[in-house]
Amino acid sequence: MRIVVLKGSPNKHGSTNLLVENFVNGAKEAGHTIDEIDAAHADISPCIGCIHCGYEGECVLHDDMDEFRQTILKADMLVFATPLYYYGMSAQLKILIDRFCSRNFSIQQKHFKSVLLTVAYNSDDWTFDALESHYDTLIRYLNLEDNGRILGYGCGTPSMTKFSDYPKKAYELGKNL
Repeated sequence: MRIVVLKGSPNKHGSTNLLVENFVNGAKEAGHTIDEIDAAHADISPCIGCIHCGYEGECVLHDDMDEFRQTILKADMLVFATPLYYYGMSAQLKILIDRFCSRNFSIQQKHFKSVLLTVAYNSDDWTFDALESHYDTLIRYLNLEDNGRILGYGCGTPSMTKFSDYPKKAYELGKNL
């Protein structure tokens, strides 16, 4: 299976990327092909042009989106890896998803599988509930098949995450796909 990991963490050595690393190791061990898109460090901009040009013709923005679009379209599974920001996904990950969907109307017919990886130090369950609600909406909109979620409660630093059981769970999720 070809898996594309969409990473939204601006902290390259943060807790979310620790989960990604473990997930990828498990998935590679199981024989899957992995591509990673680092949305937080890529050249991706919001585009109001898509609204005005009617989604036709070449994109007026000359950024990384065209390359990412081709990578995503080849995937069988999308992994959304994001820290918990403002009770939802990171802004750059949202922009990547919005820009991708605006030019790929048939995406709902592809039937991607999906996984959500997230961690945060937050004692309020409702913030994780809000993220899951957004993710559930995304799943319905894109017609994704949910293949698992790792929600790392109480992991505000990489060392907290490292000594939790979440990296092991991410590894096992990747390996058991």
